[in-house]
Amino acid sequence: MDFNNLPQLPYFWLFIIYSSVIIIQLFYYWGIFIRLAFHNYRPAIIEQWPEVSVVICARNEYENLKKNLPYILNQDYPVFEVVVVNHTSDDDSLYVLRNFQKEYPNLSIVNIEKDLNFFSGKKFPLSIGIKSAKHEIILLTDADCRPASAQWIKTMVSAYTHETSVVLGYSGFYETKGLGNIIQRFNAFHTALQYLSLAMAGMPYMGVGRNLSYKKSLFYQVNGFISHYSLESGDDDLFINQVATKSNTRCSLDSASFTFSSAKKNFREWIRQKRRHLTTGLHYKPWHKFVLGLYSLSQFLVFFFFIILLLLGFPWPLVVSMFILRLISQLVIYGNAMKKLQTGKLLLISPILEFIEMIVLHYVVLTNRFVKRKQWK
Repeated sequence: MDFNNLPQLPYFWLFIIYSSVIIIQLFYYWGIFIRLAFHNYRPAIIEQWPEVSVVICARNEYENLKKNLPYILNQDYPVFEVVVVNHTSDDDSLYVLRNFQKEYPNLSIVNIEKDLNFFSGKKFPLSIGIKSAKHEIILLTDADCRPASAQWIKTMVSAYTHETSVVLGYSGFYETKGLGNIIQRFNAFHTALQYLSLAMAGMPYMGVGRNLSYKKSLFYQVNGFISHYSLESGDDDLFINQVATKSNTRCSLDSASFTFSSAKKNFREWIRQKRRHLTTGLHYKPWHKFVLGLYSLSQFLVFFFFIILLLLGFPWPLVVSMFILRLISQLVIYGNAMKKLQTGKLLLISPILEFIEMIVLHYVVLTNRFVKRKQWK
C-alpha cells in the first residue's frame, strides 16, 4: 500500500477521528492511571494514633453483622469505637448487636425504631451515626464488608497528614464462580482505577462508602449531606465531590487497608445498584463531569470507529495497529493496578470485560429516567 495516497482514501477523516480518540485514551492511561499502577505507597509516620470512630449503617443485616462485625471489633488499634446505626430493622439485628456489646464495650448502638427519613436513602441514618460518634476521625464501611486485615484502621489512618481531611480507600468483591461476579469485580476495579488515580493526580471526585474516612469537623463544616439530601445516593461520592480537594485528600493503597464484600448474587440486583449509583454523576462538579465524560466517550468511540472502519474496508493494518497500541497500554496499566488492588485473574479477559461493562453502563444511563427508585435497603 502506498502511504502517500492515504489522504485520498475513502473515509480517511474517520481514521483521523479514530486516531484522536486513541490518543485521548492513551493520555488517560499514561497520564492519569499510571499514578495508581506504578505508585509506591508510603504511609505517613504516626507518632500518636488518633482516636477513631468506625460508623456502620445497617438495615436487616443480622447475618452480615454476625459474620463481619467481629473482624472490625477486633482491630489492632489503640483507641477506637464502632458505632452501628440499626435503621428500622425487623430482623434480629438488634439482638446480635446487644450480644456483641456485652463482650465489646467499644461497640455503640444507635437504634432507630421509627423511620423519620422523609427522603429515601442512607443519608439520614448515616448522619445520625456520624453525629453520635465520639471521635474526630470517622471511618466508614458497610455491614456486608470485612476488612482485609486486623490492621485496617491503622493503615487507613496512616494515610492522614496534618493537611489531610479525607482518605479514600479501596473496597472489592470476593472471587466466586459466575459471569456476574467477574463483571462486578472488574467494575469495582475499573471504578477504583479512575477515582484513586484522579485523586492522586490532584482531582479527587468520589469515594466509596464501603471504605472511606474523613474528619467529623469537615462533615459539620459543610452541613453534612444537606446540599444533596433529597437524592437517594451520594452519601459517599457526592459528599467527597463537594469537600475533597487536591491538598486535603490522600489515598490508602496498602492492601491491609482494603475491605471486601460479596458481590450481588444476580445480575439484576447489580443493575439495580448501578442505577442508584449512576444517578449521582449528574451532580458532580462540571470539570469532573467533563473529565469522566471524555474518558467514557473516547472509550466508546474507540470500539465504534474500530468496527466501522473495518466494515468500510479501510486498510486494516492501520486500524488494528492503533487498536493494539491502546490494548498493550491498557494491559500494562491494568496488570500493575490489578496487582495493587488484589483484583484476581482478570487481566487476560479485561478487554472483553471492558466492552461488556461499557455496554451495560451505557444502557443503565440511557434507561435510568424510566425506572422508579427504591430505598437503600
